[in-house]
Amino acid sequence: MTSALPVVAQWFSVTRVDAATLLVSEPHVDVFLRANLWLVRGSERDLVVDTGNGIVPLRPVVAALQDDPGKPLVAVATHAHCDHAGGLHEFDQRLVHEAEAGQLLRLADAPPLLTSSWPRAFIEECAAAGYLLPDVLLEARPSEEFDPSVFAPTPCRATRALRDGDVIDLGDRRFEVLALPGHSPGGIGLWEVETGTLFSGDTVYEDGDLLDSLPGGDWEKYRHTVRRLRDLPVEVVHAGHEASFGRARLIEICDGYLELTGG
Repeated sequence: MTSALPVVAQWFSVTRVDAATLLVSEPHVDVFLRANLWLVRGSERDLVVDTGNGIVPLRPVVAALQDDPGKPLVAVATHAHCDHAGGLHEFDQRLVHEAEAGQLLRLADAPPLLTSSWPRAFIEECAAAGYLLPDVLLEARPSEEFDPSVFAPTPCRATRALRDGDVIDLGDRRFEVLALPGHSPGGIGLWEVETGTLFSGDTVYEDGDLLDSLPGGDWEKYRHTVRRLRDLPVEVVHAGHEASFGRARLIEICDGYLELTGG
């Protein structure tokens, strides 16, 4: 089955969002695990928001996109799910919320690319939310030798455990850490008040189907989280999956979730 997958030479795609922000993606990964990876250039250091599945090294790609290759890189995982933290081990500075620092050490516990290893109840829940998952969550392979059945992300230790209200300072830009539990215990957003920019991870994304029953998910905490986001003067949300969107869509998503879970 997996040997029928085509081999591709270029694993990542890169899209320039603005002069300081680039979007990196893994287009050959099934959409369910195809996370958005962000590079934000700063005057003193650059920020990587999420690191993908770890199938192919990310750091060389990011380094080639830096305006100054010698500038320090700070990598933040918005949460410790494999599609967001799989490449975190490649970076010297590895940041995650304190509630999920331990999960980084367990990234290799289960092969993430074969749905046969996933709980049946979760697969059914995904189907109900519109995600029809194939047996193999890849549309191609990076090499002839790559075997999805044995692949697992590389565990790592966080070099800094984040808390709500912490600040990540890039020199000319400052991002406040927002604790946003619900999708996962230690999900975070990165909020830049000066520009109204929010990197939301998997807390919200454009299609509005929010997953709150993964291991560690909590719909009651999620309700508090979406209320908090609704009150922010957001201009643009750069989400963990799918397209970026503005404040009007954010309010629709938040209101829809609150109505769905009891008003």
